[in-house]
Amino acid sequence: MSAAPADADARDHVEITGSALSLDAAYEFVRSPRAGAVVTFVGTTRDEFQGKRVDRLEYECYAPMAVKKMRELCGLMRGRWEVENIHIAHRTGIVAVGESSVIIAVSSAHRVASLEATRWCIDELKATVPIWKKEFFEGGEVWKENETQRREIRPPEAVG
Repeated sequence: MSAAPADADARDHVEITGSALSLDAAYEFVRSPRAGAVVTFVGTTRDEFQGKRVDRLEYECYAPMAVKKMRELCGLMRGRWEVENIHIAHRTGIVAVGESSVIIAVSSAHRVASLEATRWCIDELKATVPIWKKEFFEGGEVWKENETQRREIRPPEAVG
């Protein structure tokens, strides 16, 4: 699902899909002659978590609300950083080991804006977008609550 409402920014693409995600499609959407930087984040299913062999992940969501929240994230990024184009895609259904569950791509004139915006976006997406993850591992399965906390982006001199 990625139909854009009338008030959506044409420079933003958000998508919830049951199909495989494409890093090439994300890059093609965000690249721009005005952008000197394109930053991407790809979240993939790993084969081990906390000492247990992971078989697969399964994602569920309420797509209309997830898309709305993802569009809100785009607007918030635009309010904090000077970015050109934004692509956020999240997969639902079964995601096998090695496959991508989320792709975020952001372009900007300079690298700092897209680097910071991308990091902020994945943290906020995990904290606020109604997408639920079930982990299937050796000997069991469990719905996972996201342990990631929101992190405020601070200037380098404030980090310490």
